[in-house]
Amino acid sequence: MGLARLAELHGVATAYSPSPGVTVPVSDDTVVGVLAALDVDASTPVAVSDALSRAEAAAASRLLPPTLVLWSAGTEEAVPPPLPPALTALAPGTTLRIETEQGESIELPRTAHDDPAAWARLPLGVHRLAAEAPDGRAQNVTLVRAPARVPAPPARTHGFLVQLYSLLSARSWGMGDLADLADLAAWSGRTLGAGFVQINPLHAGVPGAPVDPSPYRPSSRRFPDPVHLRIEDVPEYAYARGADRERLDALVARAAELRASVLEEDALIDRDAVWELKRAALEILAAVPLAPGRLAGYWDFLADRGTALEDHATWYALAEVHGPRWSEWPAGLRDPRSEETAEARGRLRDRVDFHSRLAWLTDEQLAGASRAAREAGMAVGIVHDLAVGVHPDGADAWAQRDAFAHGMSIGAPPDAFNALGQDWGLPPWRPDALAASGYAPFRGLLQGLLRHGGALRIDHVMGLFRLWWVPQGQRPTSGTYVRYDAEAMLAVLALEAHRAGAVVIGEDLGTVEPGVREALERRGILGTSVLWFERDWDGTGQPLAPESWRAGCVATATTHDLPSTAARLTGEHVELRHRLGLLTRPLEREQAEDRTEVAEWLATLTRLGLLPEGDGSEEEDIRAVYRFLLRTPARMVGVWLPDTVGDRRPQNLPGTWDQYPNWRLPVADAAGRPMSLERLAASPRLHRLMSVLHPR
Repeated sequence: MGLARLAELHGVATAYSPSPGVTVPVSDDTVVGVLAALDVDASTPVAVSDALSRAEAAAASRLLPPTLVLWSAGTEEAVPPPLPPALTALAPGTTLRIETEQGESIELPRTAHDDPAAWARLPLGVHRLAAEAPDGRAQNVTLVRAPARVPAPPARTHGFLVQLYSLLSARSWGMGDLADLADLAAWSGRTLGAGFVQINPLHAGVPGAPVDPSPYRPSSRRFPDPVHLRIEDVPEYAYARGADRERLDALVARAAELRASVLEEDALIDRDAVWELKRAALEILAAVPLAPGRLAGYWDFLADRGTALEDHATWYALAEVHGPRWSEWPAGLRDPRSEETAEARGRLRDRVDFHSRLAWLTDEQLAGASRAAREAGMAVGIVHDLAVGVHPDGADAWAQRDAFAHGMSIGAPPDAFNALGQDWGLPPWRPDALAASGYAPFRGLLQGLLRHGGALRIDHVMGLFRLWWVPQGQRPTSGTYVRYDAEAMLAVLALEAHRAGAVVIGEDLGTVEPGVREALERRGILGTSVLWFERDWDGTGQPLAPESWRAGCVATATTHDLPSTAARLTGEHVELRHRLGLLTRPLEREQAEDRTEVAEWLATLTRLGLLPEGDGSEEEDIRAVYRFLLRTPARMVGVWLPDTVGDRRPQNLPGTWDQYPNWRLPVADAAGRPMSLERLAASPRLHRLMSVLHPR
């Protein structure tokens, strides 16, 4: 009982329910290991007893949690929302003083702990609250005053979903870049009435060849990767002279060959080759003096991003010398605040400046893409994607090492689809460290991502509530859930989205804990609804009628982890998995079930009158799928860009590594021929599909 109680006090589950009516106990060894990652010694009965005594004594003496949430009233609410229980539980006579982030000092009446009206004038923001009880106990905590809901899309809209690297133009250097993103936004907004472009995470990757091509296992989520830069759009490019100009021209010629190999010779996207060329060009451009105005803008960026940028650039400079695994660096350099690190930063100041400059240039081009979307009249604009975690040896895990639970990895427990569970190789944030810091790491992350975009998609949004922790060296089946303060996480998210005027989309596919979708909906966070998963699971099991879909979602036919619509309709996705040895049942059975599922959906589309052409061609079936999505009340309808030209190939095939070229394929047509942005824009098939969403 002592271990269970200790685990409960730290949010560590001792059992979990993979399905209704089923409870699976968690081993004591797992619980002990997870508690150790939270600096709680539970290795022996005596240690458990001591830790439990300390935890219960701390809870008893605490007036308030380290971070307190106070929601503001929504626009439709006549009365203020109730105060948090921690406030109302304070003893009468407790004094409360607030130092707002705006610099104002507010002393509340002694009855404020039980009077919602007393808090009405408190502005939105992250404030400090000092409480002193009549018995002399005192505490200072973070107070997050958050809006009731995140911003909503200004109108119902449609847009593209695309993996940016896969969208090459006639000018990109072997993979899609930020200029291609700006061009896609400008063209689709003006020509097709698109209201948004949702892209993959642009987070900074781990350096060193071969680079991990997955955008979901980055070195840092706080800064974008300069591999996405369009070199010719860097202003200093125009001022390179002499030998530097000749070297740049040679790099441009090599980039053209790399681009042609992908678009014309069926080569895979090669990030290592792209970065080799771009880095060489950026080294040349770094030697071009900045004009006075440009220099002032750079200094402003350095000041604005502060310590976060300095740490980021320092890590990349150190990685050039010591390799990308900071856990293997000299001991003194593993601490970003050590004297050794400070000395190394000074010694490597030119390289630190170089990587700071790359972050600035990338930020500028991101701003340009966002501006292009707005000027094209997009209702939402660029939708950025937040990966669920970072590489354990990357820049964020080094710079914010106290915020991460080292020796742990997040993943997923065993379920009906994966009996072995999943280990994603990403260290989790420590919930106690987040709370103690007033969620500063999460706030900073959101502020960086929302600088230049109209919306944010959060991968595995259920992670705001709980995450499956797997002790290092153990199988995913030997993990357990660790709970986060979802109220605080949602409050910080709502506040930062409000400041940025940004829509928030949660990827809530798969197994979702009861109450999570309701909590997200209450705060205005849109979900993700994929056609093939939307069925009447509580009734007939048939495809869910369009009017029964939720309004608060992005409705789409597929995602980067799923088959394209053409592959789904033709059954080619089953054949692909069979060729790769991924099927767990006989091919004939998989194909029969797949044909049945497709037939049910086609029958539904026909019954609803969404297949008016009637000759049953694949292209017409795809158009009917998107007509169906338009029949739903979804606030946003997402068109998977490869669907517009009949692409068969998934961008990522879960469960594979080197068996399939995940994250390395350009958008292609039905015959597998790569399609540049220019060819896409001129594609009759694309325009026939988009006429469904944007009739002329």
